[in-house]
Amino acid sequence: MNNKYSFGFELFESFHDMCFILSSTGEILKINNSAHDALLSNGTIIIGTNFIDLMETTFKEKFRLIFTNCVMNSKSESVYSVIALDKELIDVSILIIPSKNKEKEQPEIYFIIAKNITEQRKKELDLLRFYYVAENTVNPLQITDITGKMVYANPAFTQVSGYSKEELIGQNPSIFGSGKHSRKFWTRVWNTINSGKVWVGEVENRKKGGEPFFTQLLISPILDQDGNVSAFFGIHRDLSEKRIMERQLIHTQKMESIGTLAAGVAHEVGNPLASISALVQVVQRSTDDPFVKEKLELVKNQVTRISKIIRDLVDFSRPSNYELQLTDINHNVAEAVEIIKVGTKAKNINFKVFLSDKIPLLPLVADQIQQVFVNILLNAVDAISEHNPPKRDCNVEVKTDANEDNVIITFEDDGVGIQEENLVKIFEPFYTTKKEGKGTGLGLWVSYGIIKSFQGDILVESTIDEGTIFKILLPIHP
Repeated sequence: MNNKYSFGFELFESFHDMCFILSSTGEILKINNSAHDALLSNGTIIIGTNFIDLMETTFKEKFRLIFTNCVMNSKSESVYSVIALDKELIDVSILIIPSKNKEKEQPEIYFIIAKNITEQRKKELDLLRFYYVAENTVNPLQITDITGKMVYANPAFTQVSGYSKEELIGQNPSIFGSGKHSRKFWTRVWNTINSGKVWVGEVENRKKGGEPFFTQLLISPILDQDGNVSAFFGIHRDLSEKRIMERQLIHTQKMESIGTLAAGVAHEVGNPLASISALVQVVQRSTDDPFVKEKLELVKNQVTRISKIIRDLVDFSRPSNYELQLTDINHNVAEAVEIIKVGTKAKNINFKVFLSDKIPLLPLVADQIQQVFVNILLNAVDAISEHNPPKRDCNVEVKTDANEDNVIITFEDDGVGIQEENLVKIFEPFYTTKKEGKGTGLGLWVSYGIIKSFQGDILVESTIDEGTIFKILLPIHP
């Protein structure tokens, strides 16, 4: 059954979109009510004018080419353009449809539907702006759907996590889980964001390589037009530097407390120790028994050892009475190396010294800073001697350098290295990795205190069986 239908332009009078009938030259022949309301509200009559005159200037040539192509090829065309009103611009998506004259078999009139997409374009621009902000911000960002699967991660997030974007999309954020937060913790998080509220807190995650990274995390639900949660937006603020600063502060406070304790211990132990030393000397002078003299000499040696420990404690815990003087760091480094080279353990070690000529004189106590250098070099020699079997062609390299802020003295050895978990302990008093009786554990502690008194810092890196690097930073302008 073939039914033929014929429609007049009246069919489009109630269309929400603007509709026009144009001649082949672009002259406006008819408009619907939507076009009338949008374009003739100011009383201007546009029937008989050219449609191209409605365009914003920069879009006229583009529309002219598209419309001409439609006339020449009798083929529908679409184009984005902007219609200029008196006080505003309207973004429009234009569809041009040729309508053939059955008698002449040539398109004589052209039907145009102009859809107002101004709000849509604004949303697209907002989305584009957000995209460029998200892509270029230093804060890691991620978006997940309502099931928790990631649908977006910005470059900052891929950089801090160690995962590529391809590895992240479609994954649940649980792949970063460190196991440090309980199931109840995450249940509270999900309950908060599923209810449409923002959650903020600190979390510890794991990078792809297993290293921890600490962030302050804000998770905000993304609501649709009906107010329902459709996705979740997460933004991280890196707290790694903050955590490092906190650990350094705690360590400094602990060292200060230990220093106060050390002063009291030194005072309480020093007096009875002096009495023991005096009694030993009296008994030594009053006996000729070789056995007794031998044992008393052992006691005397142990008393001397304890006295040295007490002196180190006192040196660390009380302010120095030495005067600051302009000190030649290179000279002190060279002297410290010469002192260590004469030791028995150092005879098979190559000492390589590189002294920069850019090193300024610094206000220091020369004896104290040299003590630090000697302590570190002694540790380097001991670390090399602990190789079993002994290692040949071992080196201790010492370098001085300077930048705008600091003089940097670097000590690098080929020793046995220090376990990673022990690196945070090496500046604590009485902590030593040496065998019992081989060290007091005070050398680096005292060195740490001396460097801190000069407002400097000591950094250490170490790899097992490869060696250790100590870096001393001394401020040029303390």
